Amino acid sequence: MKLSLRLAALATTLSLATACSILPQSEPVDIYRLPVSQTARSAAPLDWSLRLNKPLASEALAGPRIAVIPQGDVISSYKGARWSDPTPMLVRNRLLDGFQRDGRVQRLSADDSNLQADYELGGELQAFQSEYRSGGAVEVVIRYDARLVQGRSQRILASKRFEVRQPLGSQQVPAVVAGFGTASDQLARQVIVWTVSQAQAKNQ
Repeated sequence: MKLSLRLAALATTLSLATACSILPQSEPVDIYRLPVSQTARSAAPLDWSLRLNKPLASEALAGPRIAVIPQGDVISSYKGARWSDPTPMLVRNRLLDGFQRDGRVQRLSADDSNLQADYELGGELQAFQSEYRSGGAVEVVIRYDARLVQGRSQRILASKRFEVRQPLGSQQVPAVVAGFGTASDQLARQVIVWTVSQAQAKNQ
């Protein structure tokens, strides 16, 4: 009886080991940060505070996948690569870093902290992907519908669509990531200039 139990246990162990050995191994994934090339500047501080909110995004852009539109309306992602954070957080943090490097708005916060501010910057992220064009050309496309909101009343003060397109010299993932970095720099500069001008106009 004891021998039978031992044989049964051994058979079960071998069966589990065999099952484990045939399971597909997880594919290694490269995790990318969003590159930054914007330099810090010294400027006179402005007398108002700003909170940056993560933009709303569709399900295809809400996660950490590096999105690509290879043809038509098909949206996919690069195999074996992803962003270090979900895309909306990536964009918010890039804008926050841009404001910090710009130096004019020094009283900054993010929606994670839930601190009250004079103004809030949010909106919708409509595109954050690479797109293939006719002839094999590839470009990064970022489309951001920004809204500047008054902190206390939550009244919309201004809104604007920003769109940046950055051509790529290569289809390889590192080149694509570098293109996202360049495009994000352009987006940050445009959003910062617009936000400061709109908020300053309301303060006068």
